[in-house]
Amino acid sequence: MDERLLAEKLIGYDSSNDEGIRLCAGFVKGWLEARGIATTQLEVRDLPILIADIGPAEGPKVVFHGHTDVVPARAGQFEPVLDGDRLLGRGAYDMKGALAAMMLALADLHERGNVGARLAIVPDEEVEDHTHRGTDVLVEAGYGGDFAITGEPTDLHVGIAAKGVLAVRLEIAGTAAHGSTPWEGDNAIVKAFDVFRRIESLPFSRESSELFDRPSINLGRIWGGDALNKVPDQCVIDIDVRYLPEQDPDAILEEIKAMPDTTVTSTFRREPVLVDVESPYVQALIETIRQHHDDELTSVGRDGASDAVSFIRVGVPAVEFGPVGGGHHGPEEWVSVSSLAAYRRALCEFAAALPSTVGAGTS
Repeated sequence: MDERLLAEKLIGYDSSNDEGIRLCAGFVKGWLEARGIATTQLEVRDLPILIADIGPAEGPKVVFHGHTDVVPARAGQFEPVLDGDRLLGRGAYDMKGALAAMMLALADLHERGNVGARLAIVPDEEVEDHTHRGTDVLVEAGYGGDFAITGEPTDLHVGIAAKGVLAVRLEIAGTAAHGSTPWEGDNAIVKAFDVFRRIESLPFSRESSELFDRPSINLGRIWGGDALNKVPDQCVIDIDVRYLPEQDPDAILEEIKAMPDTTVTSTFRREPVLVDVESPYVQALIETIRQHHDDELTSVGRDGASDAVSFIRVGVPAVEFGPVGGGHHGPEEWVSVSSLAAYRRALCEFAAALPSTVGAGTS
């Protein structure tokens, strides 16, 4: 089975909901077991975490780490469409294309019989809960490995850094009045937009680093008003701050809390990722992909948060590394089919060379 066909099959599952996640995981489990690869299952939120180990029980083991869940999509996005080298569909880039290549790479390595590798697939990478996540469950159960590759979108670069997440909820107070005389009130919804614009200009928002131009600040949700003919006296907004690895989230929170007429609550946090670019694992992965990709390859920072932090917390070095594509979480998400083939080969070659890489890292 080639990368495109398997990616199309995975994209076809609407795994933006629990039932679709279970169906997609069931397909992956059946696909692996049909190729003689046994699976183990853990659970988080009554959803399946799949683990498949191949190769010798002893010796180095690389973890191919992915997720089955996707964000909600427009009608038709779960029907994959091929446009030249681009395969379009929800999850094509984030990250069912990468997951398909990882499954195929594991099957390739299984046929060799002498390479240790693990495929670990979680159902909840896209959720907001930071206290109980599938990847944390995975590593706490002892499925860490020697090095982890999480297949998030990187365009075949090696993601050594990822921003942290600080989600905050702001309640903005106003003064009610009749809708026909808005000048007699203080519109909380209008004030909320002003608060957001001021957050965008706070000192933390203008900081930069070697790998990042600036933090990311997004107004994700807004609630306000309880009657059309009334000036709203309360508005609630959720803001998603992706902060730089060098920044202090508590200091950022204090800057935001200084906003007048607002009550600020931190609702979600996820630590940033920062991996040493000189790590033997990182350098070996870069050298491996150079054999299959013409573009200049570098280590990069990713604006999105990363579940790689779960591995790093327990002492397992981890990076993000995924195929070429674009538009993830958007209406025209796509992945390059040719890059999936290069990605699959690179995963196989990196895993096969891992014993010598581990030796270099411990010498």
